[in-house]
Amino acid sequence: MVTIKDIAKVAGVSHTTVSRALNGNPLIKKETRDRIEKIAADLNYVPNFNAKSLVMKKSYTIGLFFSSIDQGTSASFLVDVIKGINHVLDENYSLTVHGIDSIKHLDGISSQRFDGIIVMSQSDKDNDFIYHVKRVGIPLVVLNRHLEDPGIMNVVSDDKGGVREAVEYAIAQGHRRLAMIEGRTGFKSTTERKQGFLDALLAHSLASTSDYFVSGDYSIESGYQMMNALLALPVPPTFVFCANDDMAIGAMNACYAAEVLIPGQLSLIGFDDIVFAKYTNPALTTVRRPIVDISELGTHKLIQLMQNPQAQPEQSLVKTELMIRSTVSTVEA
Repeated sequence: MVTIKDIAKVAGVSHTTVSRALNGNPLIKKETRDRIEKIAADLNYVPNFNAKSLVMKKSYTIGLFFSSIDQGTSASFLVDVIKGINHVLDENYSLTVHGIDSIKHLDGISSQRFDGIIVMSQSDKDNDFIYHVKRVGIPLVVLNRHLEDPGIMNVVSDDKGGVREAVEYAIAQGHRRLAMIEGRTGFKSTTERKQGFLDALLAHSLASTSDYFVSGDYSIESGYQMMNALLALPVPPTFVFCANDDMAIGAMNACYAAEVLIPGQLSLIGFDDIVFAKYTNPALTTVRRPIVDISELGTHKLIQLMQNPQAQPEQSLVKTELMIRSTVSTVEA
């Protein structure tokens, strides 16, 4: 196995210089650093991260924590989060993925295990975990859920504004019987998206009908079941907003099974703009929540904190975008 000393011998420098160059030390001239990196690559040098961790007192591990892996985290959501992080994260770091609801002892969450932590938070129940991480001094960024605490780095999308824009689009197409398949109870995203829906109704002086609000859990199955419940009402809605695309896909399948035409008899909008949304039949109109962008920005901010623990925490709001496709029709007055 090639070592730092082997590279130093070929380069004609000390092994300390090689170590500093490979770690990007600014004290090493760029031309020297470039030459050493080329020699290392030519010799197929592979860093010994265990030894490096001992010397640098770093774990080279970033922890990614969801409220739950099993409940309310779709496969597409998970993929987009990891994709965004990997766009930014240095290849020297390992990313480990966990569910907060599966942690039995918070004492195991320490700076010896993690150089930084990203929390993709969906529930207020995550607060005990978040404040433990903050208390033990691990650099932390919380994504996805708005926090009231200005002392924590926070990146979220404008879910409420995105839903309001979507529902107002449906209202502009003439819809007046508007229903919603809500997300999992207790999740902040569920509350934010419902508020956006209600804000749109209020802005247009439209009444909210309790029968038109049904609770899903962000799964395809719940979208299917809740759409069946809406279709069974004496006066079904003409428009249904689904709090995520997975439920919208389930709802579309329920309509197909009931021989209800989309958008001819019922219009539908989802939320997230997962990769499958444009390939449904008809293509799903949805709100694009830029999870990849949020994860990228959050990772950049985590790295800033890791490099400068005294950096001032910020709260960033990322805009959503209404992706108009083929699942909303115009209702004649």
